Amino acid sequence: MNLAELTEEYDDRLRTSDFADVDASANGLQVGPDEKEVERVAFAVDAAEKTIEDAAKWDADTLVVHHGLSWGGIERVTGRDYDRIASLIESDVALYVSHLPLDSHPELGNAAGIADLLELDSREPFGSMGPEHIGQRGRGKLTVEEIRERLADELDTGGQAIQVFDFGPETVEDVAIVTGSGVDWLDEAIDVGADALITGEGKQKVYHEAREAGLNVFLAGHYATETFGVQSLQSLAEEWGLKTTFIDEPTGL
Repeated sequence: MNLAELTEEYDDRLRTSDFADVDASANGLQVGPDEKEVERVAFAVDAAEKTIEDAAKWDADTLVVHHGLSWGGIERVTGRDYDRIASLIESDVALYVSHLPLDSHPELGNAAGIADLLELDSREPFGSMGPEHIGQRGRGKLTVEEIRERLADELDTGGQAIQVFDFGPETVEDVAIVTGSGVDWLDEAIDVGADALITGEGKQKVYHEAREAGLNVFLAGHYATETFGVQSLQSLAEEWGLKTTFIDEPTGL
């Protein structure tokens, strides 16, 4: 498979161009030549020195990640940026990135993965960001403890416990999800009448805001809640006949 073909397939499915004015991340191909044959693709949440090194050791042609290297552009290629980009180029590993497009996707996305895990139905977009949505909302019937247990059993939290602010109803029927750093959508969850908000990491003020609103909040880890998307892209690559590997580097955050 050609790199341009791989990039185009992902960009089309994820609607990458629709997020150009919404996302600070430079989504799509961030590092790589115009033409390159791809047979082996590594997947990871973060484009960090360790994941790049592991991809190169596995002899990957391309590394696909959720968190890339370019956020609002790279003015100087020095220091950390130089080391990471140099490692990619020296190892002949291309870098493909999908940030908010992968959060948003109704089937392949990170929020969709959490909704699948909880077996939610009647799903709809949630987490507005400009004209787009980066999360999902769905319905089910689970207790607070059942949600916590499912998240703890299935997510790679790096050994950290799932934090729960159990200020809402014991039986949760309406769930809002924005993975990663999603507590800024707490007010939207309140406005739509959700019983719970599931996200990755929290902020100090959220404790009091959730308590005052009577909303359950689950903080399951930024990394842990954002493994679903890249693994969905990995499954697609396997369907296309590519050899793949997932590089798991949980941060515990």
